[in-house]
Amino acid sequence: MEGDDVDMAAAESTEADLDDMKKRLKEMEEEAAALREMQAKVEKEMGSVQDPAAAAATSQANREEVDSRSVFVGNVDYSCTPEEVQQHFQTCGTVNRVTIRTDKYGQPKGYAYVEFVEAEAVQEALLLNESELHGRQLKVTAKRTNIPGMKQYRPRRSNPFMRPRGPFMAPYFFAPYGYGYVPRLRMATRYSPYY
Repeated sequence: MEGDDVDMAAAESTEADLDDMKKRLKEMEEEAAALREMQAKVEKEMGSVQDPAAAAATSQANREEVDSRSVFVGNVDYSCTPEEVQQHFQTCGTVNRVTIRTDKYGQPKGYAYVEFVEAEAVQEALLLNESELHGRQLKVTAKRTNIPGMKQYRPRRSNPFMRPRGPFMAPYFFAPYGYGYVPRLRMATRYSPYY
C-alpha cells in the first residue's frame, strides 16, 4: 500500500509541473505574438518594404524625380558657401537644397548640385549658364540620373609594344644544362647592319 501512495504523489507532482510548463509556454507564445505585432507596426510606420526589388524600384523612381528638379553647377569657387550658391539661384525659384561636393579631406571639389522645389525652376536655372559667381564663370546643366549597373564602356586602347596573346608554344630549341635560351652574340662587321 505504501508503494501505491508514493506513485500517486509522484503522479500528482508531475501533473502540477506539466501544468506549470503549459502556463509558461502559453505566456511565451503570447509574448512572441505581441512582439510580432509590434514589429509589424514599426515596419508600417517606417514605411519599409519587404521586397528589396520593390524598394529599389521606389528609390530609383524617387531619385529620378529629385534629379528632374536639380541642376549641376560646375566651376564653383572653392571658397564659395552653399548660402552664396543659394542666393545666386534664388531668382530661378525656391531652392530646396544646395550640395557642394568635397573630397575625403573636406576640401571642395569645385562643383555643386542645386535642388529646387518645383521642376520649372530648372529651365530658369539653365539660363544662368556662363554667369559669374566669385569671379568664376559657372557651367550650369541639368542633373543626370545614374542608372545602377550601367557603366559607360570605354574599350581598352591597344598597346603597340605588347605582343599578341596566343596559345603557349614550347620553344623548339633547348639549351644544354637548363640555362634557357642564350642568344648568340653578333659580331659587328663592316658589312653587317650592326656595325
